Amino acid sequence: MPYRADLVEAGCRYIGVDWPNSLHGQQPDVVSDLNTQLELPDQIADAVISFSVLEHLCKPEVMLSEACRVLRPGGLLVLQVPFQWWVHEAPHDYYRFTRHGLEFLLNKAGFVGPQIEASGGFWTMLVLKCAYHSVRWIRGPRPFRYAIRWVLMPGWVLGQLMAPLLDRFDPNPLETVGYTVIARKP
Repeated sequence: MPYRADLVEAGCRYIGVDWPNSLHGQQPDVVSDLNTQLELPDQIADAVISFSVLEHLCKPEVMLSEACRVLRPGGLLVLQVPFQWWVHEAPHDYYRFTRHGLEFLLNKAGFVGPQIEASGGFWTMLVLKCAYHSVRWIRGPRPFRYAIRWVLMPGWVLGQLMAPLLDRFDPNPLETVGYTVIARKP
């Protein structure tokens, strides 16, 4: 629930939902398994926000249907999922979604007009993977690891500055870090 304080400060009512085995140490308002029906009334929300959650659900279609159910007519689903990303929070990391898979699941759940945007393209994905993997490979005493990171840092920074510029040459990337979605309940 990293955006709770910002949304509450903006005057929004925020209901945080998480499952009992969360690794995030949060105190959600509702503890629920998102693979099952939520214990929330119909049409109580203007927006549902879900960042990097769908890939951790063994039944993502249930969560999307429930999101549609709790939204008021015209309500928005704001969703982010990884596409090319390493396995995380194992063993509860089940899926990577393509643009087409997301559109299918969203339409099936009752949403209309999903806008699906890639989070960067090939170059952004490549630079992030290289940076993350190089950090994982650095071994040895702590001072040595810090020294190697300082040596690699200019390349990481340059790569992250250049990648978005190079991604502009491919407006419909086939490779991306993930997708951001905005969909509406009719």
